[in-house]
Amino acid sequence: MAKFIKPSDVALRSRLTPAQYQVTQQNGTEPPFENAYWDNDQPGIYVDVVSNEPLFSTLDQFDSDCGWPSFTQALEPENIETRSDRAHGMQRTEVRSMNADSHLGHVFEDGPAPTGLRYCMNSAAMRFIPVTELEEEGFGQYLALFRESDQ
Repeated sequence: MAKFIKPSDVALRSRLTPAQYQVTQQNGTEPPFENAYWDNDQPGIYVDVVSNEPLFSTLDQFDSDCGWPSFTQALEPENIETRSDRAHGMQRTEVRSMNADSHLGHVFEDGPAPTGLRYCMNSAAMRFIPVTELEEEGFGQYLALFRESDQ
């Protein structure tokens, strides 16, 4: 992947929907159960809506009953970073994309095995790519993961 250069704020405002901008650039949170991927059951991967960097896979997605897409681990751990978040009178761990610095959501230590983690992400911060479109979208290297899961 070529070195990502984050677009200007003006470019981001014109390219992203208001919800995507509010979530990724202003640390927003979309409503639970009213977002695109909270109940997605189609196989594929999620990429950052700003940088297109791979973030999560449906192979690690689970229903946490929180109203947002939840994952046990990142698809590419080097594409995310965590930070302490003390906003809203809470102590949480924020998850951001490494290259675009997009706010994605938060990670909690109440998830299932094998990691015990629950990456609770905002749908607006991600773009979903179904398995059937991975090759044409330039993410064909992930097809093998889905073939292995079928066995």
